[in-house]
Amino acid sequence: MDDGHSHPRRPSVGMFLTNLHVDMPLRKKIWLVFRNNMKKIITLKNCCGHPGEPGC
Repeated sequence: MDDGHSHPRRPSVGMFLTNLHVDMPLRKKIWLVFRNNMKKIITLKNCCGHPGEPGC
């Protein structure tokens, strides 16, 4: 039963590391880690909105 107080899932280190295994150039991975983490910091959210990407 939903009590109206949903708790967002906290980001896990395991998922963060799994997302780094995405097959793409290192330069793009580094950019995505930076971009996605900055978005999480600026919006004060646990997710950047790009699940599965490095840094999310």
